[in-house]
Amino acid sequence: MKVAVVVQRYGADINGGAEQHARYVAEHLATHAQVEVLTTCAHRDYISWKNELPEGKDAVNGITVLRFPVAVERDPIDFAKWSGKVFTETHSLRDELAWLDAEGPTSPALIDYIKAHEADYDFFIFFSFRYHQSFHGARAVAAKAILVPTAERDGALGLGIFPPVFRGVRALMYNSFEERALIQGVSNNQSVPGVVVGIGSEIPERSNGGRFRQKFDRRERFAIYVGRIDENKGCVELFEFFEHYSAALVDGMHLVLVGTPHVEIPNHPRIHHLGFLADQDKYDAVAAAELLIMPSYLESLSMVALEAWAMGKPVLANAKCDVLQGQCLRSNAGLFYENFQEFAETLRAIDAGPSLQAALGRNGRAFFERHYSWPVIEKKYVDMLEQLSKETPSRSMEAMPGWFARRRRTLPPADSVVKQLPAGPYREPAAGSRPSTAVNRPAPVVSQPEASRPQPERPQFQPRGDRRDDQRDQRSRRPNQRRSNDGRKPVDSAQGKPRLEGGRSVDPAQGKPKAEGERPRQDAPGSSKPVDSAQGKPDGRGRDRGPGQGYRRGGRPQRRGRRPGGGGGAK
Repeated sequence: MKVAVVVQRYGADINGGAEQHARYVAEHLATHAQVEVLTTCAHRDYISWKNELPEGKDAVNGITVLRFPVAVERDPIDFAKWSGKVFTETHSLRDELAWLDAEGPTSPALIDYIKAHEADYDFFIFFSFRYHQSFHGARAVAAKAILVPTAERDGALGLGIFPPVFRGVRALMYNSFEERALIQGVSNNQSVPGVVVGIGSEIPERSNGGRFRQKFDRRERFAIYVGRIDENKGCVELFEFFEHYSAALVDGMHLVLVGTPHVEIPNHPRIHHLGFLADQDKYDAVAAAELLIMPSYLESLSMVALEAWAMGKPVLANAKCDVLQGQCLRSNAGLFYENFQEFAETLRAIDAGPSLQAALGRNGRAFFERHYSWPVIEKKYVDMLEQLSKETPSRSMEAMPGWFARRRRTLPPADSVVKQLPAGPYREPAAGSRPSTAVNRPAPVVSQPEASRPQPERPQFQPRGDRRDDQRDQRSRRPNQRRSNDGRKPVDSAQGKPRLEGGRSVDPAQGKPKAEGERPRQDAPGSSKPVDSAQGKPDGRGRDRGPGQGYRRGGRPQRRGRRPGGGGGAK
């Protein structure tokens, strides 16, 4: 079997994101099939996508790579103009196609190669739904297309050009249950084969926290952040929270930052920036840390959180990211916060509770080994490829509307579509759902103690607003803040186990990490009554398209021809 992996950039020195995800999958599938990578000549500059690598055949870690030139570099001003139009205004299908071209990386030569060499490959695995190569490539070879969408809750998901692709490919390999719920909510593609896979991690067999402390002269206890240091990753809010948290503590935890900065880092005695680190140094740093903090608002899957769990470290995550919150609940290996008070209490609980810290770490390791070890990931991909190779394609990509239909300004703002999609961490449906598979190994019961050491009075702190409301990253606008949680959970007197202020807790009733997909229970804000609602599938507020019916978006019917289908990028 010959498989092509198609991604916007590719290289051994590109860390994080869909590009690293694609490289890991390509390298591990190479033991089961013949794998080639089709990509562009873009390299480190993901803003302009300028050609930095030579066109033609290359090899990366033994994998054949074919690179094609980017025809036009991205113009940030032009891209911002089209983003504002399609995300916030009523617009046309032609506007969305113009946005796609403006986003880039636009490589007609890559698409032409895919069309001309379709017969040379059994399947094409496309990474990242929102980019030019995935949209036009998947439409060109729909009968052989497998999509790894890497979707987040942002405006691009609400564009009308993408649902026909979600419905028209042969299969989807999702990163998380929350991502699957979003895509099914926007496209009603439940009939398309799909499996929640995620990604494994390349962690060295031996990481050494002591080696890191000696090399970088770090003796204090510290939390670590690994990744792009960017406002849209929640880093500015993290800095504010951590500075105010530290203000009242004489001997508090420090914060170590690993990654390339895109915002100013505060000059604070407990915040230390180490820059970009080689993999061994990075894993040594995680091994030395007390916990990993993930402040990001939007993720389809956090690879660094999985790496921390694989190394037995707890995770403190931003609850505004449904994916991170859901994985903390399912793994029973992390806490999460939605405001400063919850950030302070959860960080204090981990810092002051060695038993809690150790139990979360053990649960995280078990969760990773069960769901994200490479044998598990590889088997899901191989099983899907074998299943599809035995089936005859039963669907075709929906046709692109005609010239006039593409120019009718009838599509609603993409941001408004995203606001109607299912929100919150994934929960299995209550009625008729199959029981979850329990984790085989036992795990300790995790309770949430209050901080054991005396704490001085802390000044009241109010952050400078929710940055998701007014910040736009280089790809698209962020959705407005989904909700706030001002409720507080009471102490569970029946079990005698106090819970954290704000209700951010690991489920103390569970003595083992939850299996992936298991439905967690959580109290409703301001109430002790458990919430038991299904969010694992669309709630009827997204599109619904049945036989003989037009498209529906947000309950408003539209005539046929006003939504895109197939077509290879005609304008």
